[in-house]
Amino acid sequence: MTTAEPPNEVWHRNVKAHTSDEISSHAGSHNDAQDEDLRQWQKHAQRMKVKIMEQVQDQLSDILDKALTESTQPLTQIQQTVNGKTTKKTSSRSHRMDDGKVFMDRASLLDELFEISHIRTIYHMFIAVLLIFCLSTLAVDYIDQGRLVLEFDLLFFAFGKLGTVTWVWTLMFVYTLLVPYYTLVFWGSLYHSFPSKLGLSMWTGLVLSAIQTCMLGLFPIYMVVHHQLPPASRFIVILEQIRFLMKSYSFIRETAPVVMKNTPKEGENPRFPTLSSYFYFLFCPTLIYRESYPRNTHIRWNYVGVTLGMILGCLFYGYFILVRLCVPVFRPENNQPFSKRTMVLAVFHSILPGIMLLLLCFFAFLHCWLNLFGELLRFADRMFYKDWWNSTSFANYYRTWNVVVHDWLYYYGYRDFLWLSKRKFRTAAMLSVFIVSAVVHEYALAMGFGFFYPVMFFLFAIFGVVFNFTMNDKRQSPVFNVIMWACLFLGQGVQVCLYCQEWYAQIHCPRTGNSFWELVTPRSWSCSNQR
Repeated sequence: MTTAEPPNEVWHRNVKAHTSDEISSHAGSHNDAQDEDLRQWQKHAQRMKVKIMEQVQDQLSDILDKALTESTQPLTQIQQTVNGKTTKKTSSRSHRMDDGKVFMDRASLLDELFEISHIRTIYHMFIAVLLIFCLSTLAVDYIDQGRLVLEFDLLFFAFGKLGTVTWVWTLMFVYTLLVPYYTLVFWGSLYHSFPSKLGLSMWTGLVLSAIQTCMLGLFPIYMVVHHQLPPASRFIVILEQIRFLMKSYSFIRETAPVVMKNTPKEGENPRFPTLSSYFYFLFCPTLIYRESYPRNTHIRWNYVGVTLGMILGCLFYGYFILVRLCVPVFRPENNQPFSKRTMVLAVFHSILPGIMLLLLCFFAFLHCWLNLFGELLRFADRMFYKDWWNSTSFANYYRTWNVVVHDWLYYYGYRDFLWLSKRKFRTAAMLSVFIVSAVVHEYALAMGFGFFYPVMFFLFAIFGVVFNFTMNDKRQSPVFNVIMWACLFLGQGVQVCLYCQEWYAQIHCPRTGNSFWELVTPRSWSCSNQR
């Protein structure tokens, strides 16, 4: 038989069970809190690790840049002792500003990435798309005309009057080669013996500026307008005009301070750069003048042939994009009434050809064209761009998209502005560089297309500036890389849409007068045949 337990024992057992449950529950919640604190601490430690690694990487990069700069500076001459004091006399060839651009032997980033089979497959995919474009054009021509037709009438039109372009370019080149160089030699030979150095410099600068304005400013514009050059021929003349101006300015800017600082000894003539070094500079793929650059030992002719083939492929690629994706949408025969719906659809339809043209221009010019000249001239520094596609901020995108132009704007625009303002007004210096860049871009497009429609200027000078300050280098999340690409897609769609509409509006609704407002008012705003 079982006996009933006393009530007190039952009560004590229940109390103990309840107490043990509370203790175990408290211990479990305490363990959960410890786990949560541990996870939070691990996340914090990971964030601190990333920040520390970034700071260490930046500091190491600065140290390496400084070491490379110092190692490439011209060697100082032997120390001389004067009156018991040791002095250093630097070489007369030292003409770089402190922390100037350092050229070194390095390959283009895409050349290195193409060694990876996965990246090379993406390149093969673009080639396949080019073949599909070609086949679709042949199929459409066969259906419409009953025969295979592969005409490139748009290319022949765009690159028309190449004879005029050739002799205009020749005149600009000969002028850029001889006039700035011998003007510098004339000024430098008189500078140290002339009574008024400031007066000589001012008058020489004014005369050279006036000649530059006529030959590299007004002359190309007159030839483009007077001969009614087609679009691609216009762009060749205008872009070469801008390039010659930037090159000649860099030559004067880098060489004049050397002449001023290095007083020749009595009976000696000042030392000037050789004409051959300046001649080489006019063709090498950089806008920063140096008397010498790192050079390769030989020319890889296979590389030259492949690169030239890629340039021709990009040319036909652009032709097919325009013919298959842009012309059928925007030509006047469609003649759809204008509405918000058609405008929005046109912008989004233009995103695909717009981003393809952007990537095509980058690959054709910044990679293929510049590497072609770099290889032919054995120019070893091929860092014409960086990994702009990985940018999480527009500030980084602007620095890495076109390193060649960025270096010129940085050293002769931004940094010289800070030097003149005694390192004040950094924001004003940055804004001035943006405005200059936006104006030059808009000038090139206006002269190339033959009409004024400041889409690029507003996107660059307004939205570009806003994005530069809002999406700055502090933004490191991959989300901002997505936002950057989305903005590029949309911006390219807007540009392609509006410029195509204006192109056909200029043809279908030509100007009736030459007044100022007629010239600056877009025809697509009033043309009845716009989309």
